[in-house]
Amino acid sequence: MTKLSVNINKIATLRNARGGNVPDLLKVAKDIQQFGAQGITIHPRPDERHIRYQDARDLRPIVYTEFNIEGNPQHNFIDLVLECKPEQVTLVPDAIGAITSSAGWDTIKFQDYLTEVIAEFKRNGIRTSIFVDPILEMIEGAKKTGTDRIELYTEDFAHQYSLGNKAGIDPYVKAAELANELELGINAGHDLSLDNIQFFKQNIPGLFEVSIGHALISEALYLGLDNVVNMYLNKLK
Repeated sequence: MTKLSVNINKIATLRNARGGNVPDLLKVAKDIQQFGAQGITIHPRPDERHIRYQDARDLRPIVYTEFNIEGNPQHNFIDLVLECKPEQVTLVPDAIGAITSSAGWDTIKFQDYLTEVIAEFKRNGIRTSIFVDPILEMIEGAKKTGTDRIELYTEDFAHQYSLGNKAGIDPYVKAAELANELELGINAGHDLSLDNIQFFKQNIPGLFEVSIGHALISEALYLGLDNVVNMYLNKLK
């Protein structure tokens, strides 16, 4: 079964819109785990417009499944990860001020940099994952950095699927096959939803984990958080 890690950035966005502590991010994280999700993901950004660095510290004793911290490995982010020691860190090449992630790493251009950062995390017992596009050269480059896993950036798949183009999965299948040959673990995320997750899961060999936030929280507005978490879990079997 592919594991479900729920990204709770949108809960923090809602909280921050009014100030105070409603909704309570820590309670939501506890509830999501009790509902059956196998992990909690956060993606703090430098401006802390949703998840704050302090949230990561406060969540660490709360998350008893798998804690995944995503972000661009700048100095403050690296320090935060080493302090919190999540089970997994996912490296994402976000530009400052980016609304959301928009591309994977160029693992050839930034190979030396990624290798150095990954080595530091692994020395501290933290599993590493690199956000990548489904491009074979980038998968090969990821392997050379020493990363444990890759996270496939699935926006293009989701867009093509919404247009009825199921062949949009093909580059992801090839990327996954290569990752399996290279003994890289495979995660995936971005624009995955109840509509497309089962098709994606059924076609990607060796899919360890998906990280889903925006769609899942949006769907929960209509269907309820407990119900939606379990709907995803059923589709990921």
